[in-house]
Amino acid sequence: MRATSIGAVLTGALVLSASAVTAPAAQAAEAAETGIVIKNVSVNGGKPIVLGTTQTESFTLSVTASDNSGISDKLAFLMIERQVGSTYWAYSGTPKCTASSATTSTCKLDFKLDSGWGVPRNTLAGPWKVVVQLQAKDGDLYNNGGKLTHPVLRRAKLTADAGPEPVAKGKTLKVTGKLTRANWDKRTYWGFPGVPAKLQFRKAGTSTYTTVKTVTTDSSGNLSTTVKASADGYWRWSFAGTSTTSAVNATGDYVDVR
Repeated sequence: MRATSIGAVLTGALVLSASAVTAPAAQAAEAAETGIVIKNVSVNGGKPIVLGTTQTESFTLSVTASDNSGISDKLAFLMIERQVGSTYWAYSGTPKCTASSATTSTCKLDFKLDSGWGVPRNTLAGPWKVVVQLQAKDGDLYNNGGKLTHPVLRRAKLTADAGPEPVAKGKTLKVTGKLTRANWDKRTYWGFPGVPAKLQFRKAGTSTYTTVKTVTTDSSGNLSTTVKASADGYWRWSFAGTSTTSAVNATGDYVDVR
């Protein structure tokens, strides 16, 4: 079998899901080249990696692969990285490979942003390249060249406050809030301006929120609108997220309507 070279990282466009599995045609091509077949790649359980401003964040990279000779721990390497202009950041390391059979192993690497890791720069939020490198026991090498991507996002926070409380039925109710997101450069949260958030209501005794209207945040990330009070229930703001920022729902604020 011919071993592939461990070459330069290539730009990719495949977004990983919770159980991303290499397509059969791609599996066949990999097997022809290296004998190593990638069965599954998982990044953070398929969810976006969402980072705030502290050192308490954690996530996991793992890959399940097979080869007729088995998968070796030697040269196993997992990395997630992104470069924008001259700004570069990466999380990488040597995974622990556990065999489930004579031919198949799962290699897993856990990251915790302790003193050895930090949050990246704001410009790096978005799709990151996922690099997988493995070696079979017969010496064959596999490297995906960073052709998979996975989102790494800035964490958003959202508040909601409705009043007056209590309020007479049919009277005006004012609902305010603020949307902020992690500023990785400053290690704090700043208001997120000019993005839409949905005002939602959940009637007391029910479990589902219904969207009432959409409001755009002001220059400081503030939200404000008025509605007519009709029934007891919970008011909240909901933000769908962007390509660089996580989605978030505010905790519902209960209003007693009399």
